[in-house]
Amino acid sequence: MVSIKEELRSKRHKRIRIRMQGSSLKPRLVIRRSLKNIIAQVIDDSINKVLFSMSTQDKEIKNKFPYGGNIKAAEFFGEEFAKKAKEKGVSEIIFDRAGYLYHGRVKAFADALRKGGLKF
Repeated sequence: MVSIKEELRSKRHKRIRIRMQGSSLKPRLVIRRSLKNIIAQVIDDSINKVLFSMSTQDKEIKNKFPYGGNIKAAEFFGEEFAKKAKEKGVSEIIFDRAGYLYHGRVKAFADALRKGGLKF
C-alpha cells in the first residue's frame, strides 16, 4: 500500500517529467530519496540508458558516513558524485528532483553538485 504522500510525490514527478528530457550533451540527473539513503542516476533519455549511478551505500561513502539519511551525508555524496560525473565527461546536467521538495537533503545534494563543478 502506497502512502498518500508518496502518491502525491509521484504525481508531481510525472508532471515535471513531461517538460524534462535528458540528452547526450545534457543528461538528466534523477535523485531517489529514502529514509536512510540517497540514490542518484545520470540518464541519457535520447537512448534510454543510465550512464552511471551512485548511492550512499557505495563503499567510499559508507566508510565516511555509515548513515546516509542526513544532510552532511547528502553534501558529501553530492561532492563525490560531481567528481565521478566529471571523470565520466559530464559537466552539464538537468536536475530532476523527482517530485521531492527542494529542501533539506535534496537541496544539500544539489548545492554540493554545484560546488563540485556541475552546471544546471
